[in-house]
Amino acid sequence: MWERIYRMLVKEFIQVLRDPRMKALIFVMPVIQLIMFGYAVTTDVDHIKTAVCDLDKSPQSRALIERFTASGYFTVVDNTDRPERLGELLDRSKAIIGIQINRGFADDLISGRQAVIQTIIDGTDSNTGTVAMDYAQRITQEFSKERAAPIELTQLAQEQASPIELRSRAWFNPDLKSRYYNVPGVIAVVVLLISLLLTAMAIVREREIGTMEQLMVTPIRSFELILGKTLPFVLISFIDVLVVTAIGVNWFNVPIHGSLGLLLFGAGLYLMSTIGIGLFISTISQTQQQALMSSFFFYLPAVLLSGFMFPISNMPEPAQWLTYLNPLRYFLIIIRDIFLKGSGLEILWPQFAALAVLGTVLLLVSSLRFQKRMV
Repeated sequence: MWERIYRMLVKEFIQVLRDPRMKALIFVMPVIQLIMFGYAVTTDVDHIKTAVCDLDKSPQSRALIERFTASGYFTVVDNTDRPERLGELLDRSKAIIGIQINRGFADDLISGRQAVIQTIIDGTDSNTGTVAMDYAQRITQEFSKERAAPIELTQLAQEQASPIELRSRAWFNPDLKSRYYNVPGVIAVVVLLISLLLTAMAIVREREIGTMEQLMVTPIRSFELILGKTLPFVLISFIDVLVVTAIGVNWFNVPIHGSLGLLLFGAGLYLMSTIGIGLFISTISQTQQQALMSSFFFYLPAVLLSGFMFPISNMPEPAQWLTYLNPLRYFLIIIRDIFLKGSGLEILWPQFAALAVLGTVLLLVSSLRFQKRMV
């Protein structure tokens, strides 16, 4: 039996790796995807395109504008003397926020009167608009406290005195960098795509190129054929896991505080599920085109219902129940907790158990569906 499985493994590796384009697809594409998505998938908001209309042209107004640009959150793309120009720039999406400082700003600030500036936000992207508004508010508040008249500032401080002082502290990701959160998620998504596509093509390729008849007349059993067809992709997927994890740690400087061995164990359970799904798709497809389309039919909902892009708690209740059948949901928790929190099996055992159950059921169903005959 082991000799037959070994021969199948050799056959599969030769068939997969003899094509230089396939080798590039397997080993180079995951790296490119991780680097591309690692930079692109981010919720950090900085370098916000800003248009400024300074009608006061005083040292105080220029200092306020410099405070905006020095923060790193805002990049001035246009200075104008016409207030209507701000609306034009926002209409053309050349600016996300417009800042208008009216005449008399410096006089109001020096005399202790309330100085008012106006900000206009492009609300098309509500997340970016909300963050930009919050940044602008914080900068103007700090500037106001520093530049206000000393007497007025003292009175204001007395009026706003409070017995409660709030001190915030972020654990696991002190700088709140979204890349630390997103890059481990991208690793899980890339591994899902590679393992799913490779396995989905495994058996249907034999039918399409006409070699299934040759396998039918050999003494190899059905489960031996399944092992021989899937084990190469398990090994290749493990190599991809190691490669993209190394890229995430060394290229993006994402810390890994937990056990690498535990991460690989979780990846093994995760691959049981993804390869089981790919094998199931392969057994129900007649052509490679059908297998490819079926893979993407599963892939896109799996990503959307995993918590990778949107919190599961914000989804409708039926969608939340559906996520329990998604292996990506569990592996995202595992990989992010191991990377950022250093969590161990005593905390993550529910996710490991869920992946083990899902992987066993999916592989069992796929194996039962497979028959060593032409269909």
